[in-house]
Amino acid sequence: MKKEDLRIVYMGTPDFAVESLRCLVEGGYNVVAVVTMPDKAVGRHGSVLQPSPVKTYAVEHGLKVLQPEKLKDEAFVSELRDLKADLQIVVAFRMLPEVVWNMPPMGTFNLHASLLPQYRGAAPINWAVVNGDKETGITTFFLKHEIDTGEVIQQVRVPILEEDNVGDVHDKLMMLGGKLVVETVDNILAGTVKSIPQEDMVTDEPLRPAPKIFKETCKINWDQPVKTIYNFVRGFSPYPAAWTELVNGGAPQTLKIFETAMEPASHHEPAGTVICDKHGMKIAANDGYLQIKSLQIAGKKKMDIKDFLCGFKAADNCKCI
Repeated sequence: MKKEDLRIVYMGTPDFAVESLRCLVEGGYNVVAVVTMPDKAVGRHGSVLQPSPVKTYAVEHGLKVLQPEKLKDEAFVSELRDLKADLQIVVAFRMLPEVVWNMPPMGTFNLHASLLPQYRGAAPINWAVVNGDKETGITTFFLKHEIDTGEVIQQVRVPILEEDNVGDVHDKLMMLGGKLVVETVDNILAGTVKSIPQEDMVTDEPLRPAPKIFKETCKINWDQPVKTIYNFVRGFSPYPAAWTELVNGGAPQTLKIFETAMEPASHHEPAGTVICDKHGMKIAANDGYLQIKSLQIAGKKKMDIKDFLCGFKAADNCKCI
């Protein structure tokens, strides 16, 4: 079968999924439909409907778009079946029911932003950076019942630099992911895929999960080594952003922190103590200080630390909790 004859249904929602779809479309593959999340209500009164990035791309390129509320809905399943897809590709979408993933004769494969079996779950890029990993990667694998456990098709390894934040790693994996999706499709067409059960893949480290991130997940605990906090901040920067509560003689204010530097040092300051001087602002950890380079106070815009300090006076007992 030629790639022009292979009927592909593509499933994805955020920016991360657009690159893989773009590579398929520009590569001349036959994407017969795109499945994405329903438009999201935004604005003060929820009166504006915002399409997903994948839908925006699909519409611009004249692709058929399906936006089911429920993936088990009979009307959606029937419409999907009528498309007679040979292969389904999933990138940053929802968990699929078996009636959907088991439909095409060539199967359904997923692009996951980790080196499976490490970091199964919703937020693999964030947790790899938070945990201070030196390497991550992308994996294509066939779907099965349990989430992120199917047989691995291909993997690409990617270094994580010490200065990388999650946005940097996201973009690296997104670009490489588009190429890997196309390569995986080509190998499926050529019949050269030899998928490997994850149970047979050797790993020297315990498996780490990648659970969904909530607001409380991102709150900083200052009573930790400075490197742990540094990794935590970059693991949530630029989004959703690590945060703390700044206490400076009044009610606590939420402070989001985006960019920092480590300053190892012996000191006797309580964890969370804020120190401001002509050199900038730093916060005490248990084995040094975290220098703050950019932040955002509640109700204000993100700003460089120099701009923040122009209008900020630290009280004697200023601290972050």
